[in-house]
Amino acid sequence: MAKIELLLPKMGESVAEATVTTWLKNQGDHVELEECILEIATDKVDSEIPSTHEGILVEKLCNEGDVIKVGAAFAIIETKGDTLEPEVSVEVKNDIYSSEIPIEEVEAEKVKIIPKVNLPKNTDTDRFYSPLVRSIANKENISIESLSKISGTGRNGRVTKSDIITYIKKSSEKTNDALISDSNQSLKPATSINGTSEIIEMDRMRKLIANHMVKSKQIAPHVTSMVEVDVTNMVLWRNKIKNKFQEKEGFKITFTPLFIEAVAKAIKEFPLINISVDNDKIIVKKDINIGMAVALPSGNLIVPVVKNADQLNLIGVSKYATDLTYKARDNKLKPDDIQDGTFTITNVGTFGNVMGTPIINQPEVAILSVGIIKKKPAVIETPQGDTIGIRHMMYISMSYDHRVVDGMLGGSFLRKVGDYLENFDINRQIW
Repeated sequence: MAKIELLLPKMGESVAEATVTTWLKNQGDHVELEECILEIATDKVDSEIPSTHEGILVEKLCNEGDVIKVGAAFAIIETKGDTLEPEVSVEVKNDIYSSEIPIEEVEAEKVKIIPKVNLPKNTDTDRFYSPLVRSIANKENISIESLSKISGTGRNGRVTKSDIITYIKKSSEKTNDALISDSNQSLKPATSINGTSEIIEMDRMRKLIANHMVKSKQIAPHVTSMVEVDVTNMVLWRNKIKNKFQEKEGFKITFTPLFIEAVAKAIKEFPLINISVDNDKIIVKKDINIGMAVALPSGNLIVPVVKNADQLNLIGVSKYATDLTYKARDNKLKPDDIQDGTFTITNVGTFGNVMGTPIINQPEVAILSVGIIKKKPAVIETPQGDTIGIRHMMYISMSYDHRVVDGMLGGSFLRKVGDYLENFDINRQIW
């Protein structure tokens, strides 16, 4: 018989630890290959962790409520075999490109447990609160009674970090009288510096985003190019089919799938945009996985990924993108949903912005920003001569890593994306 350690797998950008929420198997139970054995929660997603081997669960190395590091062993499975030495079932590398916070090497024999926070428990309820939520509650002087009133968006109604941060933000906007009358909530007063300023502590996700942005600027010399695009045909086509599309497909068609489609086509022609850098080596990605920045209710951003976007038709891309957007806003993304991106699109037009100069999402080498679509007077070239007409215009801009993407490649790629959008077939059929 062989004893094999099950390790907590890598779960995407910025995720270095997870809270054990539920054991799905008991000690002594038989576990099938790929059968879910554990439920975990991170700042971004709740997930089920499958077993990488078939066998008997002989030992649990952590308890519900514990926080363990990515790469740490959480259970031991006994399998049929001749080797008695433990095996490592998942390889986790400390790669500065793969995480916003460094992942330390973890000894194979040990699990690194982060102590629980001593938030007083309400004896009248068995509702589970993760150590992270409990820590925030303690820090903000939120009572267990107030905590129990927070509506949880996590699995089985569990309160997530996003829920408690939203609760704190909403509470801080109310007057003291409203706080007492509405929900009897208790918040720690903000620290005043001179009577006109206050100190606000960053939440953990904001710290991770900040570290990731600083690291990206340190790693990659950023250059931004931009072009103006006439998207009149695209806008008119969408206006023409949007009602029928929603009736037939059950959801709205947005411009995002059209942007994703154009980028995927352009990458086919300029594959050296779809790369990453490893020291002095260029890694060309064969898969075209397009990330799309999604704003969360908390104000933070997350980048779910449309995998193999070039292999999907427009309806397929639309369904994929819509599903990821809803999952992101409902805090239901799985680790795989935010991994393996090769290029990112961010839509600053959503906020009424004309254009942006985005920061590259490492380890990618380029990110496209799309601005607001506005009606503007423009010169229209015709065989009979030039005329002026009202057109739907927008700016698209792209930041790229000047170590490996020169101006000619970056500018040509951006222009090609613009060409695909400008030459959109107004009579296009998708059914």
